[in-house]
Amino acid sequence: MIGENLLQTLLGIVDTLLVARLGAAAIAGVGSSLQVMFLVIGVLAAVSVGGSILVSQAVGAGDRQRAGLVARQALVWGALLAVPLSVAGWALAEPISHWLGLPAEVAVITADYLRVTLGGALFLVLMYVAGGLLRGAGDSRTPMLASLIANLLNAGLAFLLIFGHLDLPALGTQGSAWAALTGRGVATLLLFAALTWGSRRVSIRGVRGWRPSPTVAGRILRLGVPAAMEQAFITLGFTAFTALMASQGTAVLAAQRIAFNALSLSALPGVGFGIATTALVGMSVGARRIDEGAAAAGVAARWAVIWMSTAGLVYLALAEPVLGLFSSDPLVIDEGAPVLRIVALAQPAWALLFVYSGALRGLGNTRYPLLTNTTGVWAIVLLGYLLMDGLGASAVVAWVGFAVLSPLMAALVWWRFSRAAAVWPVGTVEPVRGPGPAPELADG
Repeated sequence: MIGENLLQTLLGIVDTLLVARLGAAAIAGVGSSLQVMFLVIGVLAAVSVGGSILVSQAVGAGDRQRAGLVARQALVWGALLAVPLSVAGWALAEPISHWLGLPAEVAVITADYLRVTLGGALFLVLMYVAGGLLRGAGDSRTPMLASLIANLLNAGLAFLLIFGHLDLPALGTQGSAWAALTGRGVATLLLFAALTWGSRRVSIRGVRGWRPSPTVAGRILRLGVPAAMEQAFITLGFTAFTALMASQGTAVLAAQRIAFNALSLSALPGVGFGIATTALVGMSVGARRIDEGAAAAGVAARWAVIWMSTAGLVYLALAEPVLGLFSSDPLVIDEGAPVLRIVALAQPAWALLFVYSGALRGLGNTRYPLLTNTTGVWAIVLLGYLLMDGLGASAVVAWVGFAVLSPLMAALVWWRFSRAAAVWPVGTVEPVRGPGPAPELADG
């Protein structure tokens, strides 16, 4: 899972490295587009996370038939979600770029990028839902391999289409968008092939269960909507933070985008262990062995802290060289180095936050991470606004909230999971049924 998340992150990093040769405006434009895409991906969690949790619990209970029926329904409802998302994305690409408060030259690049990526929302939706279903069943290798192929394809096509090599049109930043869309399309087809013909614990083979079922959708969304709201509100928070940085000029905005790219790499162990913990805790719920899920969460937390703390130390010591990998602009590096050092201090807390938020989701509790994590992120944004707008502080000072508030957020989710695991099954989601299809799924 860490490998898959690394590859997903590299998709954005490769785009940033390539378009960096087009100037600071191109970096800021593509970076702002990716921020919007994170918001869209957050919406997709309503189906992806809900389906993944239900599949993991069904697999833990040894009920492959129910796992397959949940998977079919998740894909159907994901496809139905993609149509309005694609239409809205195409129509609102230009207004979104203006709502972000971007400079005119950056807004044009952002709008062009979003028209392509959001117009192909079907591939984006189905890729995330299919990958989530496989991970819920304990198969993390197939999504990683699909991401590897997608990244290789994206890197090659982006290089050709951005600069117009091999007599192809030089599309600039839009070439990066078309390359990313093509990579996602191929990855989606590979994941569907794995779900259809692979010999795994979840399969979508068969004709039953494809008709949209509002009952099953309700079960998926009951778990998935809070997770989607969490990701959406967090991304909106970061988008508001981006708009705050945009008011300070293109160099500051480009530095912020590069710092986020570097920090997203350091967060990969935490995110990967968090996703793995969701699947393992979900399986322990299905098997009625919550002690095993709690033990897995503890192991994941320890390793995530070790990995992310190490990355934080590297960023503290080598902030300028790390930023220099993305840009040779001295002003961008000067603006970004203090930011990278400040947020590097929050790495251990982020590790615990990722893992224990994932553990709560495995229990079926997606609401507590929603409340804790979104409140924390928006408190960071508000603190940054007050420091910059109210006290006239520099853009660097606005990042202090990440180092100050992240430990509190981590402590809250750890406490909640520890308490829930200790009193299981009191106060949890409805028990997972034993072998045999759930009635609301058995009727097709």
